[in-house]
Amino acid sequence: MKKISTYIWERKFILAFAILSMIISIGLDMLSPQLSKYIVDDVIINHEVEKLTPLLLCILGVGLGRCIFQYAKEFTFDCVGSKISCEIRKDLFTHIQSLSADFFDRTGTGELMSRLKDDVDRIWDALSFVGMLMIEVCIHTVFVLFCMYRLNWKLAIFPTIGMAIAAFIAIYMERKLDHVYEEISEENASLNTVAEENLAGVRTVKAFAREKHEISKFLSHNQRYYDLNMKQSSLFVKYHPYISLITRFLPIIVLFLGGILVSQGEITLGDLSAFIAYSMNIVWPMEMLGWLTNSISAALASNRRIKKIYQEKPTIIERENPVVLPEVKGKITFSGVSFHKADLHEILHDISFTVEPGKTIGIMGATGAGKSSLIYLLQRLYDATDGAIYLDDVNIRDLSLKQLRSSISVVMQDVFLFSDTILENVKLGRKETLNLSSVKKAVTRAQAKSFIEKMEKQYDTVIGERGVGLSGGQKQRITIARALAKKSPILVLDDSTSALDMETEQSIHETLRLLPDTTKIIIGHRISAVCHADEIIILDNGRIAERGDHKTLLARKGLYYQTYVAQYGEPKEEITA
Repeated sequence: MKKISTYIWERKFILAFAILSMIISIGLDMLSPQLSKYIVDDVIINHEVEKLTPLLLCILGVGLGRCIFQYAKEFTFDCVGSKISCEIRKDLFTHIQSLSADFFDRTGTGELMSRLKDDVDRIWDALSFVGMLMIEVCIHTVFVLFCMYRLNWKLAIFPTIGMAIAAFIAIYMERKLDHVYEEISEENASLNTVAEENLAGVRTVKAFAREKHEISKFLSHNQRYYDLNMKQSSLFVKYHPYISLITRFLPIIVLFLGGILVSQGEITLGDLSAFIAYSMNIVWPMEMLGWLTNSISAALASNRRIKKIYQEKPTIIERENPVVLPEVKGKITFSGVSFHKADLHEILHDISFTVEPGKTIGIMGATGAGKSSLIYLLQRLYDATDGAIYLDDVNIRDLSLKQLRSSISVVMQDVFLFSDTILENVKLGRKETLNLSSVKKAVTRAQAKSFIEKMEKQYDTVIGERGVGLSGGQKQRITIARALAKKSPILVLDDSTSALDMETEQSIHETLRLLPDTTKIIIGHRISAVCHADEIIILDNGRIAERGDHKTLLARKGLYYQTYVAQYGEPKEEITA
C-alpha cells in the first residue's frame, strides 16, 4: 500500500504553489490591522488626512490580493485532494480485485462498499478542505502571534495561553473521538451490508412476507448507528464550548489590558486597535480546532481500515515466470485432487479423471456433493489441498492465470448479468474483438434470439441489475450465449439449463455437440443434460461413487440408475453394459 505521504509527495510542486498562495494570502491579511493602526494614529489622532487615500487604496489592494490568492489556494487544494482520492480509490479497488475468492467468502459486500466510498471520502476531505484549513490554522497562528509579539509582548502572552489551552482541549477531544469513529465506521459497514442484502433480495423478502422482520433488523443497525453518532456529538458538545468560551473572552481581556497599557503610554491607540484586530483574527483558528480534529480523527480511522484491506494478500499467486502455452487444446486432468476450506470439512476427496480435447464429461451428484468446487479448482479460484490439476499436461499452478481463465468459458448456476445492454453482456468475454454478427450467432445457438428480437430495442435493451426484468430461463440463455461467444477451448455448464424447458435444453445440447474442438464439462441434475457425455461421473459426499457412459451406469443400477428412475421411470428396454 502506498502511504498517504507518498501520494502527497508525488504532487509536491503543485502543493507548494498552494501553500505559497496561502502564505501570501495570510500575509496580506496580517497587513490590514497594520494599515488600520496607521489610520488611527496618523489620520485620526495626528490629523494627517493626506495619508488616508493611499492607506484606503492599500486596504483595497490587500482585499483584491487576498481574493486572488485565496482562490488559487482553495482551487489547488481541491484539485489535489480530488486527484489523490481518485487514485487511492483506484488503487484500493485494484487491490480488492487482486484478492482471492476466500477473501470474499468472509468479507461482506457492504463492508467493501463502505471502504471504497465512505472511508476514501473522509480521506479526500482531510486532504482537501480540512487539510487546507489545518495548514492554514498553523500558519495563520504563527503569523498572528508574531505580529502580536511585535506590537507588545506583554499583551501577547494572554492569546498565547488561550491558544495553548484550546490546543490541549482539541487534542484531548480527538483522542476521545478516535475510538468512537472506529465504531461508527464498522457499524456503517454493517448497515450497508444489511441494506445491500435486503435490496438485492427484496423479492425473496416479499415472497416470504418477511418485510417486518427485515425492517426490524435494519432499524436495529440504524439505531446503533444513530447512538454512536449521538455519542460522537455528545463528546464534541461536551468539550467544544470550552474552546468557544476562550475565544469569546480573549478579545475582552485584550481590550481591558490594552486600555491599561494605552493609559500608561506603553502602546498607542493604533497599536491597541491593531492588537484587537489580531485577537479577533486568532479567534477563528481556536474555533476551528475542535471541528478540524473531529474530521482528522475520522480520516485517520478510515485510513486504518483501508490499511487492513491492504494487509490482505491473495492466496492464489501466479508463478514468477509462468508457462504460456502456444495453443490451448483443452485436455483436462484431475489427479488425486482433494479440497477443503479452512473452516469446513473436506469437500472433495481423491478425485481423478481425464477429459480429452473435444470430449464431453458429465458430472452429477446431490446438492453439496462438490460439483461446483471442481470448476472453482479448475479456474484456480481456489487451490486444491492435495493432488494436481493439469491443462494440456501442464500443472495449472505453473500457468498464467490470464491464459488459464481466458481458456475457460463458464456458465455458473448463480446467473449474473450486469446492468447494461444485452449486447455488452454477451460481449463480456471478448469486448474488444466481438462484433454484432458474432453476438447474434451466439445468441441463436443459445436459443435466445426469439425473445431478444421481440424486444423494442433488441440487443440494445438495457437489462436491470443482475438481470432484473428477465425470466430465469432468459437469463440462463443470455449467459450461455456469453460463454459461446467467447469461443474458448473449454466450456463449462454448471447446472445452467435448470430453468429451461426440455425442448430448449435439448436444442442447446445439440448445439454443444456441434462444437467438436471444444472440451465440455456439463454439471447437472437432469439425466437429459449429461446422458450424451462421453463419460459421466457421479459424486457422492465429495468422492467419485460411479463413472462410465449412460448405458454402463444404467446397467450398474446404482445412483445414476436411481436418478433415472426418479426422473423418467423404469427403462423400457433392458440395459446391458
